[in-house]
Amino acid sequence: MLADSLLAFHFFVAAFIAGGLPLVWLGAALDWAWVRNPLFRYAHVAAIAFVAAEALLGVACPLTVWEDVLRGGVQAESFVGRWVQQLLFYRAPEWVFTSIYLAWAGATLVTLKIVPPRRTAG
Repeated sequence: MLADSLLAFHFFVAAFIAGGLPLVWLGAALDWAWVRNPLFRYAHVAAIAFVAAEALLGVACPLTVWEDVLRGGVQAESFVGRWVQQLLFYRAPEWVFTSIYLAWAGATLVTLKIVPPRRTAG
C-alpha cells in the first residue's frame, strides 16, 4: 500500500513536470495570472532541472529507488501499481530519455524568460 501511494505521488510529480510547461504556454496565451506565480514556476524549473541532472549523471530517481525498496525489488502487484507503472515507465534506450529531459528543461528555461513569473500586487 505504501509503495502504491509512493508510485501515485511519483506519477503526479511526473505529470507536474510534463504538464506544467504546456499549461504555462496555454496560460500565457489566455492571460491566466496563476501561470506567472513564482512559486509554481520556480518549483517547476527545479523539478525538471533535477530530472535532467539525474539523467545526465546516470542516477536513478530517488522515488523509484524508494518504491523498489518498499516492494522488495519486485514489480508492482496491485491494480493501481500495475497501471501507474505502465503509464510512468517506458522502455527505450537511456539516451532517448536524457535527450527528452534536457530538451524539456531547455524549453522550460526559455519559457521562464519569455513568460516571466510575476509577484502579485498587494
